[in-house]
Amino acid sequence: MRKLLIAALLCQSTFALADIVVSEPYARAVPHGQLNSAAFMTLKNSGNKAVDLISASSPAAEHVELHTHSNVDGVMQMRPIDKVTIEANHTTVLKPGGHHVMLIGLEQELNEGDSIPMTFTFSDGTTQEKQLPIKFVMPMNMDHSKHTEQSTEHKHTH
Repeated sequence: MRKLLIAALLCQSTFALADIVVSEPYARAVPHGQLNSAAFMTLKNSGNKAVDLISASSPAAEHVELHTHSNVDGVMQMRPIDKVTIEANHTTVLKPGGHHVMLIGLEQELNEGDSIPMTFTFSDGTTQEKQLPIKFVMPMNMDHSKHTEQSTEHKHTH
């Protein structure tokens, strides 16, 4: 019994050490047949050192990647990135037109009003599981349907 109590206290203290809070997560609803989507959220770091979002996963897609938009010679392009840094005592917003989480090779339809599970992994060793509601988001001039499995081979850091 004593070992169980110690294990429970250790689990609680590990959870308490997580300095990152994932809030307002959601995924973009996509039309029937669309193979890719994106997820957005707010990441707040209440700690005294920077922490990176290093990966995300979801059974709703074959591949989940961290991405950003960048202006290359006047053309907005989407690129995979290795991490999203959340500076100490700051908030980073993943939003359309900026950093976001790509869902590539959807395993299910993403209809407004539904939700999908997603697990976030951080450089401090913590993970967080969230249910992301599916929401309608106005489309941008980026065509997410062009992503293929090949995009997982390209890794760029910023």
